[in-house]
Amino acid sequence: MAYEIPVTQARAELADLINRVVYGGERVVVTRHGKPLVALVSAADLERLDALEAAQESPEEQVITSVSGVREVASAPREHQRFGIVAEHRGPNPS
Repeated sequence: MAYEIPVTQARAELADLINRVVYGGERVVVTRHGKPLVALVSAADLERLDALEAAQESPEEQVITSVSGVREVASAPREHQRFGIVAEHRGPNPS
């Protein structure tokens, strides 16, 4: 659970809040009019958040990454006849 503090009080106690985050392992949410405004988290927490964000790429980026990893392989003529599948790579659309 995060410790909440109004922005006016946070200004006056910034050094103490930083110590609570760094040494106490707390997370501090600074509020304005009772609504969350910003959060103070440790550098380690920020690294974990960045790693999670990077791991949650958009579906489009995942598809592009997957497709770019596909390489061409010559198929046997009988496989083409057997499955009736034809694929053609046309490259990216010009913008």
